[in-house]
Amino acid sequence: MKFIHTSDWHIGRQFHNVSLLEDQRHVLAQIIAHIEAESVEALVIAGDIYDRSVPPATAVSLLDEIIGKICIDMKVPVLLIPGNHDGAERLGFGARQMRSAGLHIMADLERVTEPVILRCDSGDVAFYGIPYNDPETVRNLFGVDISTYDEAHTYLIDKITNAMSGDVVNILISHCFLDGARESESERPLSIGGADRVSYQPCAGFDYVALGHLHSPQQRGGEHVRYSGSILKYSFSEQNQNKGVTLVEVDSNGLAGTKHLPLLPLRDMRIVEGEMQTILEQGAVDPDNEDYLLVRLTDRHAILDPMGKLRAVYPNVLHLEKPGMLETGEQQVSRETLKRGELEMFRDFFVQVTGQELSDDQDQAIAQVIVQARRREDGVE
Repeated sequence: MKFIHTSDWHIGRQFHNVSLLEDQRHVLAQIIAHIEAESVEALVIAGDIYDRSVPPATAVSLLDEIIGKICIDMKVPVLLIPGNHDGAERLGFGARQMRSAGLHIMADLERVTEPVILRCDSGDVAFYGIPYNDPETVRNLFGVDISTYDEAHTYLIDKITNAMSGDVVNILISHCFLDGARESESERPLSIGGADRVSYQPCAGFDYVALGHLHSPQQRGGEHVRYSGSILKYSFSEQNQNKGVTLVEVDSNGLAGTKHLPLLPLRDMRIVEGEMQTILEQGAVDPDNEDYLLVRLTDRHAILDPMGKLRAVYPNVLHLEKPGMLETGEQQVSRETLKRGELEMFRDFFVQVTGQELSDDQDQAIAQVIVQARRREDGVE
């Protein structure tokens, strides 16, 4: 059997107040293309389907469109669990009725020992899902004495392990933070101070573990314990990550292999650094000038309307940093440095507004105004 493991779609997400719905539609169409090209027999989504528990109507509509194409048109079953961004009760609405259409929403924590069994030529494959949970929920639901995320996750895995059969291939789907794995800035912390970390060792007995929550594609504790990563870059810290989905193949002996299938974004997310003039010249010929950018200006002089100038060539500049205007080390504006450079800064300002330099008389007049302003500031008339 071949199936695709994906997670962290975050449909409906906004980044710097810009909707990413069009970008998400673009890569979700590529997932559908991968399903068809690889002749996969199931799609596994390991949580964070939406970006928030009450998603906007446009996000719900997009998910409905994508699931409809996969389950109804392509006859490929979809198995998914809620993540920490999803509302399990809302996401799980109608789950029983949707099974007949091939959509398996594994949102009920009380039913973690009940697998979805898919039949294929090489034998049955059992998929167990652990929806996102916290220690308090597990403690109250099962009446057990646990206090940490690790204890809760281990308890649920032990329940599944005790119930599962050794005669079939067993797949675990979980939304959690494995200890030692790499995190990104765009992930919402599950708790404070690292208490959300769970051990990977209890997962070792499964033939494959499809994980969600962390946005970087990676494995932990073995090739069969994997994060597929998010479908898009959701922070500038992820600019060097290769986003995609994981193609998983299993046979009667267990895991037969994995393969990273890339997803190419409609607009990339990257960091551009340099002086204003250099960046403007670069943007005028950049074929990817519509990418989402964080720009770090290294100019040390004041610039009038830097964002407006940048967006003339890079329309999707989302964030601007000016390290060149900050004092090295303390990273804060030096008051004394600004005082010494007030005249120089005004000269730059005048050139940017009028297109010409100050005359000698104007220069002397501004210098006198600055001196008078300093004297008043110091209480000297």
